[in-house]
Order: sequence, then structure tokens, then C-alpha cells
Amino acid sequence: MHCDSPRPQSASVWLSCVKYCLLSLFVSLVATTAVSAETAKKPNVVFILIDDMRFDAMGFMGHPFLKTPQFDAMAAKGANFTNAFVTTSLCSPSRASILTGQYMHNHRVVDNNHTDLSDTIFFPQYLQKLGYKTGFFGKWHMGGGTDAPRPGFDQWVSFRGQGNYLPPGPKWTLNVNGNSVPQKGYITDELTDYAIDWLDTLNHEEPFFLYLSHKAVHAQFIPAERHKDLYSDVDIQPPASQPDTDENYEGKPMWVKNQRNSWHGVDFPYHSSLNIKEYYRDYCRCMNAVDDSVGRVRQYLKDHDLDDNTVVMLMGDNGFLFGEHGLIDKRNAYEESMRVPLVIEAPGMLKEGSTVDAVVANIDIGPTILDMAGMETPEQMDGQSFLPIASGKMDPKDWRKHLLYEYYWEWNFPHTPTMFALRGDRYKFIQYHGIWDTDELYDLENDPHEMHNLINEPGLQSTVRNMRNTINEELKARGAMVVPFGAKRGTGANLRRESGSTSAEFPENVLREKDANQ
Repeated sequence: MHCDSPRPQSASVWLSCVKYCLLSLFVSLVATTAVSAETAKKPNVVFILIDDMRFDAMGFMGHPFLKTPQFDAMAAKGANFTNAFVTTSLCSPSRASILTGQYMHNHRVVDNNHTDLSDTIFFPQYLQKLGYKTGFFGKWHMGGGTDAPRPGFDQWVSFRGQGNYLPPGPKWTLNVNGNSVPQKGYITDELTDYAIDWLDTLNHEEPFFLYLSHKAVHAQFIPAERHKDLYSDVDIQPPASQPDTDENYEGKPMWVKNQRNSWHGVDFPYHSSLNIKEYYRDYCRCMNAVDDSVGRVRQYLKDHDLDDNTVVMLMGDNGFLFGEHGLIDKRNAYEESMRVPLVIEAPGMLKEGSTVDAVVANIDIGPTILDMAGMETPEQMDGQSFLPIASGKMDPKDWRKHLLYEYYWEWNFPHTPTMFALRGDRYKFIQYHGIWDTDELYDLENDPHEMHNLINEPGLQSTVRNMRNTINEELKARGAMVVPFGAKRGTGANLRRESGSTSAEFPENVLREKDANQ
């Protein structure tokens, strides 16, 4: 669309044209503040996003059986971020936060349904203005009804919605630069083929940004043929918090116990008789194809003498629960849901084999990559570059003290409530909105698996007040004291198994025998 063309007959089309031009002008003006491309050779950047990847789904993290030699090699040659999080644990909102550097309440991608992104600026648009060639390969998902190319990318290979591990039929296609092309085979391998083929077309004297966004390891898990028998002899043990015992649910909110018998619970997973142990086994098998993909990309960079000037980032779009607290999937503010892997090889910027403990997030990815390219963080972004803290050039006391987490209730999955959380170095505070229940406080230093809710602990009431006030102040300062939501189109996945666990009782601290203070 060009605004210097004759004025369109439709007023709406004309307004869209003007809006597009204003966005382009804004991006251009901000980009001119960056360091000139002629002052130094800008680094290439490869960003690899893995769907639903838990923070501990890597061999070097001490996994009991999963083998990930390429992930491990990345950590050995780069930095492992042990406290990386998403600000919303849900595919579309998290991906929007990565691409915009904004919290969900700002980019307004509040669920996985159709989304209007016409006013949105993605950080690769800035990279284009800085002279980068940019390519996107894989799952976009924001607005699942279309796979059309999006702003910020010179090369585009994607698919509608979640995509498929294997083509379900000859009519299943990928969108390659606006053209429908049949999917040929296993999607993890095929996306990697497209990405490497694109790298082969580039002038390697010019910087590039490669965004490889895998469908894996999203359910339903179908391993590659070469991995279908991996880990068959492994005895998978359920997490300690999975059994339906009084001890496990002591102090927990009612919604957690009730969700156990729901679409996202172990008693009625996806309203089926799914075996969670076998489900997790196939999840790990699918992970190995992604590990292979990472190895192929890293080998290409090495073979073409690009590895010394290329940053490679590996990240998950959100975590995933496999039985913790009786739950499956994500959305909630527990560690297994909101904590993600982040491993970065950045020659000359980050020390090999290092560990970064600072709390970083998906909203920081855009600012960090722009910083690496020599550009300051655009004003509309909520995140900040973690390059100074990760490289040891910033005093830890000057970095963020906590991270805000938000999730807004979805009509199609009504069993998870709206929630806000504050995740600090030691304590995590979670408060719920629009539900009659109890809030939560966890001492992550002494209770990393979040088994003991300290919300009513007498000696921690000042901590509760301070963290609650901080959440409210931060939301108010950001203009976010409003909860956006998508249009409700039905009852959603609201079934329960008749023979499953029963509904939760009210927390003991709200029960009174007679009067309010008795």
C-alpha cells in the first residue's frame, strides 16, 4: 500500500492507507537514532522459538533422561539464563510480547483467537530500517485465520493456526511469500530446510535476522520417524505435587483443585482418557527433532564462517505443566508455566559457559536484539535490553527487582481465572481477579516447587501488602487497571468427569463458626 497513489474511493481504505504511512514514518524516524551501520559490522541474529518448551527440558539442566546435545552445546558456548520468564503464559500473547516488547495490556493480544494487529509495530521492522535482511519461518499464530505475510519480514514461510507435524492431506499448504505451497513432510525438519535455504540466498556481508518459530513441541505430539522409539524403556515418575492428597492441596486456591477435573487437569485431560506419562514421553521425543534443527543451523553458521558474528538465541514461548498441582498445559503463574528456557550464544558479548541469574522476560527480547544492532529501545516498548546485566556491565542492584505477570480469563477455557503476579528473586505473589478464592505467596528460595502457600503467614503480612501494592501501582502507572477480554462465543471447555475428583472446599481461613471475627 502506498500513500502517494491516487486517493482510494473508500474512506476506510484511505484511513488505512494513512495509518500505514504514519506507522512507516514512525519506524523510520526511530531507526535513524541508531548507531550508523558503517561504524561497525552489525551482528547477525538467529532467534529460535520453541512452542511449550519447559525451562528444564534440556539435558544440561539435569533432566533425568532427555538427551539434547545441541542445546547443551549452545549452553557450553554461550550463556544460560536461569530466571527467564514470559509475562503471559499463552501462545499468542507471549509471541506478541516477544515481537512488540510490550505487556499484553499494551499490545492487546489477549487470547489465541483472531487478533487485529494493524496498529502494531514489530521489532524486525526496525531491523529492516537498519539494513538487516529478515526472514520468518514457522508458527505465527496471532490471528489463526490467516497465514499471510506480516510486516517486518523480507522472507515468509508460515501456516495457519497451530500447523501440523505431518501434512494431513495434499491440500495442506504452507504460505511461502504469499503463495500456497504443499507441506512435504515433518514440519520441524521442513521449516529448518526453508530457513537454511534462505540463508544460502543472502549476501553474507550484510546483516540478517532469522526468526525460526517451531510448531514443536505443541500437542498433539507426533515424533519424527527417527525418534518414535526413543525413551521407550524410561520409567516416568509423576511430579510430587500431582497426587490428590490433602497435603498437596493444603492452602491452595479452590480453582486449582477444581481444575484438576477439567480440560486442563490430570483427571480429565483435554476431556479424554489421555495417559499423561505417555503424553510427556512423546513431548520429549518431539524435542529431539528441534535439537537436531538447532544443530543444523549452528553447523551452517560454522561452515560459512558466520558463527563468530552471529548471535543465536533459543527460547520457549511459555512453559508447560505435566501434572504439577494436578494440572496440565499452561496459563497459570506457577513456575512450570511461566518460566522458560533462554540460552544465548553471543561471541564477544556474553561469556562462554556462563550463567545469568537476573530475572529477564519475553518483553526484553526485542530491546536486547535492537541493542545488539546498535539501536536504543523504542519508547513504546515495556521491556529493556538485558545485554548490560548479562555481560556484567551493569550493577545487579540497577536491574529490575521483580517482574509483572498477567493472564486474562478466556471464555473457551473458563477454568483458569484472571490473575496478576509479581515474581521477585525470592518471593512470588499471585492475586486473582473476579473469583471468590484465596491469593498465594511463595518463598521460592525455600519452596521452589510452590507447595506451601504463605498468604496467611503472620510474619509475612507486610510482604503481602507490599507486593499487592506494587502490583496495583505498576498496573496503574501503565494505564492497565482495565481487564480486556475477547468476545464470548459459547460455554467453552466446561465439562467435568463424573468419577473424577470432587469440587474443592473453601479455604480454612475464610470459614467462621458464627461472626466475622470468631
